[in-house]
Amino acid sequence: MITEENNGIKSDTRPASHLLCQDNWKWDEKHRSHEVKLKGTNLQTALFHPDWSNGTAAVMGTRVLNGGRYYWELILSKRIFGTSMMFGIGTRKTSLHLQGFFNLLGWDENSWGLSHKGLLWHRREWFEYTNAFRENVTTTVGLYFDGLAGTLTYYKDGKCLGVAFRDLHLIKEPLYPIISSTAAMTEMILINTRRDFINLQDRCRAVIVRNLKRKQDLKELYLPRRIETYLAEALDERSGDFGQANDHFGYIKT
Repeated sequence: MITEENNGIKSDTRPASHLLCQDNWKWDEKHRSHEVKLKGTNLQTALFHPDWSNGTAAVMGTRVLNGGRYYWELILSKRIFGTSMMFGIGTRKTSLHLQGFFNLLGWDENSWGLSHKGLLWHRREWFEYTNAFRENVTTTVGLYFDGLAGTLTYYKDGKCLGVAFRDLHLIKEPLYPIISSTAAMTEMILINTRRDFINLQDRCRAVIVRNLKRKQDLKELYLPRRIETYLAEALDERSGDFGQANDHFGYIKT
């Protein structure tokens, strides 16, 4: 059994906000089950089995995780029930639809996942990890992928549950965020997507952008066009609907 104690992580630990800046990715229209409907301007909301359910449906995110540090959160609506609602990661080989009700993430060696029943799954083997989620109670699930350490850690309503999976840095194929559900009309909303700074330049840009209120303020800095464009890209991401949703719901602030 994996516990907070044997991982040496306190229950209130979160990824350090000064190490993470806003990221920008969404659910992938091209890599989803036909039983997943994506909603919202930036495809942040995944609705599973809009009518009724006779199988297990999943959707993959657009973010490649390997080699970096990433944090994201999922708001689970009050409809938390059924055989399995799951949150995790996997390669392109992960099946995104199964006939029948299964724990899709962890079905084989290509994916790793946590179910709403508190169990970790990989290679069709399960391990007790945390208490089962309360049914029909809105819950926020956080995932922190550390591609350098090779670990995946889960958070529940802002509290760390400890390291769930290790040795993920050994996976050579691209890894992506994935969610799945067997239950009809269940919904998960992607919020608060964060990433580690790529380099010093990336970190400096975040500091500058944090102190700019409008894109027009860039003109007053009289910067070379190339630098102005580089800063403007970050401002565009911050000002979009996607960034607003992150700032409204998120636990982590830069």
